[in-house]
Amino acid sequence: MRVYLPATIGMLRELVAGGKLTPVSGTGFALTPALRESYTSGDTEELEYAALLDAARASLRLIAAGEEGGEPPRRVVVSADVENATPRPDLDPAVVRLAGPVVLEEIAAVHVDTEDAEEAVRAAADVVDAADLGDADAEFVLGDAEDHELAWYAPQELPFLLELL
Repeated sequence: MRVYLPATIGMLRELVAGGKLTPVSGTGFALTPALRESYTSGDTEELEYAALLDAARASLRLIAAGEEGGEPPRRVVVSADVENATPRPDLDPAVVRLAGPVVLEEIAAVHVDTEDAEEAVRAAADVVDAADLGDADAEFVLGDAEDHELAWYAPQELPFLLELL
């Protein structure tokens, strides 16, 4: 199953150094049966993109919690192909739980904000909880960050990406 794992730049550094990524609370996002049922239309690619965007919003929560460890505030989503993901529709239609860490060999791609998104991401991280609770102004700020497309990187490009930050 292709899963989308919310992460931070600091977590990417740990992945490169240790060869594995342990998702926070084992949480990831995927095209689950519940996610498919929650949309009236959309092909597999569109629905997987929706799961990726859910992971990008979760990355904002990690940044808000200080998980970036002094790194640039950029949303990070790690795409991986794993066998041990269990759907958790009781939490959200796209949420899955992983039984353990994801190793570098399971990673298909990494999606990261570019430098021009940092200001919007920082502002969105400050209001992501308020947006989730229905604050329209916070949702507007969150939309500014989500308007930035995530750049795509192959796993073997990660050391070079991190060196350039």
